[in-house]
Amino acid sequence: MALTATEVKQAKPREKAYKLADGAGLYLLVNPKGAKYWRYKYRYGGKEKMLALGVYPDVSLKVARVKHQDARLKLSQGTDPSEVRKIEKLTRHLASAESFEALAREWFNQLMPEKSKSYRDRTGRILEKDLYPVLGKRPIKSITAPELLAALRRIEARGANDIAHRAKQTAGQIFRYAVATGRAERNPSSDLKGALKPRNKKHYATITDPKEVGRLLVAMDGFEGTQVVKTALKLSPILFQRPGEIRNMEWAEIDWEQKRWELPAEKMKMKLPHIVPLSHQALELLEQIHTLTGRGLYVFPSARGRSRALSENGVRTALRTIGYTNEQITPHGFRAMARTILDEVLGFRVDWIEHQLAHAVRDPNGRAYNRTSHLEGRARMMQDWADYLDQLRASYEHGNVIPISSHYSSS
Repeated sequence: MALTATEVKQAKPREKAYKLADGAGLYLLVNPKGAKYWRYKYRYGGKEKMLALGVYPDVSLKVARVKHQDARLKLSQGTDPSEVRKIEKLTRHLASAESFEALAREWFNQLMPEKSKSYRDRTGRILEKDLYPVLGKRPIKSITAPELLAALRRIEARGANDIAHRAKQTAGQIFRYAVATGRAERNPSSDLKGALKPRNKKHYATITDPKEVGRLLVAMDGFEGTQVVKTALKLSPILFQRPGEIRNMEWAEIDWEQKRWELPAEKMKMKLPHIVPLSHQALELLEQIHTLTGRGLYVFPSARGRSRALSENGVRTALRTIGYTNEQITPHGFRAMARTILDEVLGFRVDWIEHQLAHAVRDPNGRAYNRTSHLEGRARMMQDWADYLDQLRASYEHGNVIPISSHYSSS
């Protein structure tokens, strides 16, 4: 039964502390000296936790219930109210000096929720490991370009040039936020153009020898994991799109009649809509997985719940399972595989290949091609590519060598 204001007021101390329950985890703790504390007991992540809501009479029964409902709302949204309390307390403490860390945490909480989990995690690591230890307690308006550069040089010193550039970009976004909200006058990161060592050029491991590609395809056929992961794995070389685009593929994006996969601009790295023509091999794989996942949002849902896409490590782990190391082939490496073989072996036009890879391709006048440019030719290329992969698989299984046929050339 819920408490009344009178019961709370008249609660007397006893030899031992005791609780008066108000319901849904809210209770009044009365200690032997007569002090009365509002507490909320709840479970989060399978563990029992407790949140302090204030001391009576400073916090009345009515106010305690308001705080209790606010905490329950956060819990229903998947947030631990105790962690929210800690962050708010830390932010208030740091904000008194308008420190870099205070502004960074405010910026992160304001703008990061809409970003992908992997991007949030990566940005969070850079802040916690590289920027807060050096700049965190400094008033943000006092930080100079040389001071920021010194922090970035520490990252470079361990050979992490790419992370140094990402840290500079992250710091720049925080400074811009501080300027926009009146806590700083300028962004010192803009003075550091050209001051960092060049990024490490990233090459994704891949396989381009036709015989070895055949060996890989046979190994993929033997993968004994879930149908969701196996289908994503087998579609990766056929479609050769970015791993994140494949694992986040949605059924609504598949045009069965036109035989193509249409990706909206917001999902693409270049922020332009993209079309991937689907070979009959790709369509067959999609039809098979449709019987399993077709009623959900994602073609490749997470094993943890259909409301989320397959983990970014799903296909990577599958490659490791069938015996291929990260130095031999990565999920992103299927793009380099297709790029090399379509050009050097099958002789397709480079602009078709680049367009199909969703790279920036421009016409002789410098204008960007739209998503339907050369679509008929690209559709033929995608079908020929899938056919060629089938032949490489069959060749490896039977020990034959496939001659390069002019059938595949677009010239």
